[in-house]
Amino acid sequence: MLHGGAGEMDHVKNEKDAAPYLAGLRAYLERGREILQTGGSALDAVETCTALLEDDPLFNAGRGAALNERGRVELDAGIMDGRGLNAGAVAQITNIANPVRLARRVMAESGHVLLAGAGAAQFAASQGVESVPDGYLITERRLEQYEKARAEKTPERDQSHGTVGAVARDRSGDLAAATSTGGLVCKKPGRIGDSPLIGAGVYADNRTCAVSATGRGEDFMRTVLAKYIADLIEFNRLDAASASQKAMEYLDKRVNGRGGVIVIDKEGCCSARFNTRTMIHGWIEQGRAATVIWTGPSA
Repeated sequence: MLHGGAGEMDHVKNEKDAAPYLAGLRAYLERGREILQTGGSALDAVETCTALLEDDPLFNAGRGAALNERGRVELDAGIMDGRGLNAGAVAQITNIANPVRLARRVMAESGHVLLAGAGAAQFAASQGVESVPDGYLITERRLEQYEKARAEKTPERDQSHGTVGAVARDRSGDLAAATSTGGLVCKKPGRIGDSPLIGAGVYADNRTCAVSATGRGEDFMRTVLAKYIADLIEFNRLDAASASQKAMEYLDKRVNGRGGVIVIDKEGCCSARFNTRTMIHGWIEQGRAATVIWTGPSA
């Protein structure tokens, strides 16, 4: 399963507007299918698909990410392997095209889970990760959005919430999840959302499920929503659909939270739930594929 963010998406008014998003999502789902069908791991699939979403300027991650209040790009990403609860994450990243790939390096090579800011940049350099100029990450559409938000002093609660993510189950039954974001438009420099936080914006455990979240990051951080979904599956013996629905109800009732989740459980069942006007998402389940920009809350 993949998602490209939950929010209002007022600029998507018809099928023509939606077409580029859906075309991208279909292509990236097929790439994930190819990896899994040829024996690749769930971890490889979620890393690759999330990196493709980061490269696509339509989405708020990597190239085309939202700008902070100083007009800079600061990126967050996290990845988790359900086999042994290994995870890696980066935050406050600048000048890196694919934060999710760096997050996997953190998991595999650093001995830590989360690196941020200058320390993450130093680690990237030590790993030979190539930096990119600001001009690569910043798009004209995001500049216009930034200027509009500054002029109107748009409250954070009224923003579209863009994040990308992937969850997968491979032939061995292993689960993995990844989430990546540019965060909120005009966010304060140094602000970190839920995407790189294990248990909040991303989680995977072979005993339960894999989760990637999108929405108002602070809401998912306060409720530790990704881990909450896993706990519902483990302790209440729910499937992906029931657990994700209950989790979104909990998010709404406890903190008036807004956003969505994609979930794949240990049996390979997929679910997407959200309470915003739209969420871009798609899935391949038992060989059948679907991509949607849903209008109207699912929960």
